[in-house]
Amino acid sequence: ASEQVNIEKKINCYIRNLRRRGIIKSDEKTAWSVYDFNKSEKLVAINENAAYQCASMIKPFIALAYFYKLKYDNKHFRYTRHIQKKMEAMIRYSNNRATNFFIRSLSKKPKRQRPAEVEKILKHYAPEIFRQTRIREYIPTNGRTYQNKASARDYSRFLYALWHNALPYSRELKRLMSLHNRDRISVGVDIVPSATKVYDKTGTTARLCGDMGIVAAVGKDGNTYPYTFIGIIEKRHRAKNYGQWARSRSNVIRSVSSMVYADMKHRYSLI
Repeated sequence: ASEQVNIEKKINCYIRNLRRRGIIKSDEKTAWSVYDFNKSEKLVAINENAAYQCASMIKPFIALAYFYKLKYDNKHFRYTRHIQKKMEAMIRYSNNRATNFFIRSLSKKPKRQRPAEVEKILKHYAPEIFRQTRIREYIPTNGRTYQNKASARDYSRFLYALWHNALPYSRELKRLMSLHNRDRISVGVDIVPSATKVYDKTGTTARLCGDMGIVAAVGKDGNTYPYTFIGIIEKRHRAKNYGQWARSRSNVIRSVSSMVYADMKHRYSLI
């Protein structure tokens, strides 16, 4: 318990300091979650149950909905090489057209109802995971997706089930989420060594900057010490300078990721 308070306190103090300095504005809220698989312990739970915009972090959920259909309705759904390539485009490259392809393919209802049908699939098969998840829209052409929402706790439960292979096609979903990308958990975080495998999905709009993933940290003893890391920064109003805002908030997430890795390194003598 003291260790949990310690790392939570460090993160809270860091965010409060950024607010005092005006780096994080008054119209921005944040959420953070860290779970240590080795000790089966939640280390950080800050604003974890509040629903935040998803941006592209919704995309692994959409992939999972397709995998549920693949498992339970293999008469109408296939995982061909063509579909696999679209999955890679959606998860690795955050391709919005590929995302909308999967949303459209998951239901035969009128087009405008299909995003909500994705949510229904998830809540039918895994209601214990997707408690604050709301899927209400396709990804617009301009990328301004603000209606789809989930909580850090939902991401945490999803990642927990994913790591334990409790979801259909878990291994394939982990492969997709481990394909190299510009994540905010390890890329640009000097303390995290290159040997560390990260399974993640970022999300960015002019109102949301986030990342959620599993960090498979390696100890000096050669063992793996996995943990989840979720960081979300949501802005009430669109940032005037999208690029500058996204870079700044990405660096905040990287700084918190560095703090968490340092804490885990102390616990487990990581490389």
